Amino acid sequence: MSGSSIEALDLAALLCSRVCHDLISPVGAIVNGLEVLEEAKDEETKTFAMELIKKSANNASAKLQFCRIAFGAAGSAGAQIDLGDAQTVARGFLEDEKTKLAWNLPRVLMMKNKVKLLLNMLLIAGQSIPRGGQLTVDAIGEGDSMGFKVTAAGTNAKILATTPPLLAGEHGSEPLNAHHIQPFYAGLLARAVGVTATMTMDGDTVVVAAQ
Repeated sequence: MSGSSIEALDLAALLCSRVCHDLISPVGAIVNGLEVLEEAKDEETKTFAMELIKKSANNASAKLQFCRIAFGAAGSAGAQIDLGDAQTVARGFLEDEKTKLAWNLPRVLMMKNKVKLLLNMLLIAGQSIPRGGQLTVDAIGEGDSMGFKVTAAGTNAKILATTPPLLAGEHGSEPLNAHHIQPFYAGLLARAVGVTATMTMDGDTVVVAAQ
């Protein structure tokens, strides 16, 4: 694999690895909670176990719903996706006590690959603020040619040096792995819908744009 090329089987395998990586933690927590519940002798421990199971199950469900659109087929070829649905899955996946999402997009139907691109841009932006902060989604233009800008503001917001080249379809001589595949895939989506995806610093904030 070199430049922007990648075998279809490699792409599928790496994306599956990425999804599994996202799901291992909450599913493992559910298993742990069930083990604690099975061995619990007192009500306090049982309550703790049930709260862990419930929280982890909700987390796993949110991640699955997000990944279904961001990485999956999400309907037939040529299908459109409601941006309102994209907002719902994005909030479920990204928002927590540390990170908030401001969604300044109209509720319209849009080609699925463009919506998939937007969700992948949000993932990239979210990874630039590991301590949490504010994610803001704005439109660039309108109508069928609408692009997106995702701004990430948080303590020590920064861009990983590998990400902008991956968005551009370049990964040098190193083989792609499960850590690299998601921004690389975002770049593939951008080129598939005829836009250019970039990631830059704007002062202390990170901006991921596609237009």
